[in-house]
Amino acid sequence: MDSNSKIYVAGHRGMVGSAIMRELLKQGYKNIITRTHNELNLTRQDQVEKFFMDEKPEYIFLAAAHVGGIIANSNAPADFMFENILIAMNVINSAWKNNCKKLEFLGSSCIYPRNAKQPIKENYLLTSELEKTNEAYALAKISGLKYCEYLNTQYKTDYISVMPCNLYGINDNYHPVNSHVLPALIRKFHEAKINNLKSVTCWGDGSPLREFLFVDDLAEACVFLMNNYSGNETVNVGAGYDITIKELANIVAEVVNFHGGILWDTSKPNGTPRKLMDVSKINNLGWEAKTDLKTGIKLAYEDFIKHHSK
Repeated sequence: MDSNSKIYVAGHRGMVGSAIMRELLKQGYKNIITRTHNELNLTRQDQVEKFFMDEKPEYIFLAAAHVGGIIANSNAPADFMFENILIAMNVINSAWKNNCKKLEFLGSSCIYPRNAKQPIKENYLLTSELEKTNEAYALAKISGLKYCEYLNTQYKTDYISVMPCNLYGINDNYHPVNSHVLPALIRKFHEAKINNLKSVTCWGDGSPLREFLFVDDLAEACVFLMNNYSGNETVNVGAGYDITIKELANIVAEVVNFHGGILWDTSKPNGTPRKLMDVSKINNLGWEAKTDLKTGIKLAYEDFIKHHSK
């Protein structure tokens, strides 16, 4: 990409898309096009095809998705599968039809098998069964990355797929039911602090291991990969280390300045036992994560206080 390349960021209002927007602007890219959901419904093939015919973007960051945590994924698997497959197929297919120079598809670490050997290498994809709690979302993302792969093979396109670990940061979703674990903990501990609660109860037993990446680090990686990587194999993006949910809860409590107790409800599901990405591929290409977890959580909490707290 050069500074005047016509770049479309799909999902620019979401956490990932807005971070990619910040990174592109920071690096001096000037010709960025976006559409809100009301302006362009990506699940509608006719709307997507018209948009691409009219705008002819050269480079596409496909960060749009219907997302949620364990509860949302478990309660509405049909919705998650249907909407995410439509978004992926409509955008990728229209990019191909309109001779887009390059497309980058954003997936999720949930595409990998539930019991994959750790750390998870890119070639572990489809080697065993998925985690049931987010299987529908994972299947939709696998369909998107495979469609990119098939287009590359059949039509010599230059479409790449990026698989981030658990993300957090500016513009995250702090919904009390449908958010992911880290933003959910930020909200829970903040509300406990302002309501002077003596304790906070967290789901599961705190033993699962998770890897967390600050979303602005991911955005930097996405722009880096758009400019420096081509290939059929997906690329993992992560911090390169994991911690237990119990350790995470303690860090969040410290950042939020909550001094009460932390209890664990073992009747609630833990989810996948461990998810650590092997990031040697992107590290060898020349990119590494920069933001340490505590610093990132402080930045996320500042954003929560400014935009999401009452």
